Amino acid sequence: MSSKYYKAYKLDEALMKLKENPENSNLIAGGTDIVIEIKNKKIKPDFIIDISDLKELKDISIEEDNIELGSMVTFTQLENEDFPKNLKALSEAAHSVGSPQIRNKGTIGGNICNGSPAADLVPPLLALNSIVTLESTRGKREIALEDVFLDKGKTVLEIDEILTKIRFKNLKENEFLSFSKLGLRNALAISRICTSVYVKVQDKKIENIRIANGALGRYGIREKNIEDKLIGMPLNKKTIEYGKEEINKEIKERLKGRSSMEFKSEAIKGTLHKSLFNALNYFLDRKVGVING
Repeated sequence: MSSKYYKAYKLDEALMKLKENPENSNLIAGGTDIVIEIKNKKIKPDFIIDISDLKELKDISIEEDNIELGSMVTFTQLENEDFPKNLKALSEAAHSVGSPQIRNKGTIGGNICNGSPAADLVPPLLALNSIVTLESTRGKREIALEDVFLDKGKTVLEIDEILTKIRFKNLKENEFLSFSKLGLRNALAISRICTSVYVKVQDKKIENIRIANGALGRYGIREKNIEDKLIGMPLNKKTIEYGKEEINKEIKERLKGRSSMEFKSEAIKGTLHKSLFNALNYFLDRKVGVING
């Protein structure tokens, strides 16, 4: 039996169709994952709701205090957005995703909702302390992105909910976001490790830092143990070396007994180094509360 298909042009339409057909329904946005899963017979949805043309979810809103991304924003849109230099890592993360064809179709919302451990946009959005909006015919709720993931491929979304927006605070001059990815094959690689770091410096010290990694757990994860150790330290080369050694120990413990442990515990030192070094260079260029050493 073939799947029934419905094309929605308004969010209300999509939410109503989802309410009417909650069991074994699948949303399709860019289709870069679900089409392959259907073709390979990994899933057999009874009902497919196409939300790729929900124009109300395709906007990027940049205000002085907050930035809001619609869940149907594509990687290409994000890649081409003219973010300030301290937020360019979002465009870099979008550019790192797959091929141009994938970036043209794939969406931010899909990257989150698939719950893949290797989702490239999840670490920078985690590092930005993002809040997502989930909507259904019952209303809407907001939840921290880090609370969305339950396990590999599993999220807190109810069967009648659609992720509609992602929001985070705009960055000030003394804040910076960076992104680094290690893959198997350049641009087309599925991420083996991707690291994103948000840093805020004040009085020549790290006032706040958020480190997020992909492909080092069951889903994208914040490295809060490492963050706690780095807060209050100067952002310099010595601190970067210290952070690399600490995260090496953290990942060795997390992946103990796995065949990938040795490789990933060393590789993470490289992606973290690049992310922190990019932050250091940003602050040095602007002479914003950083000392080199």
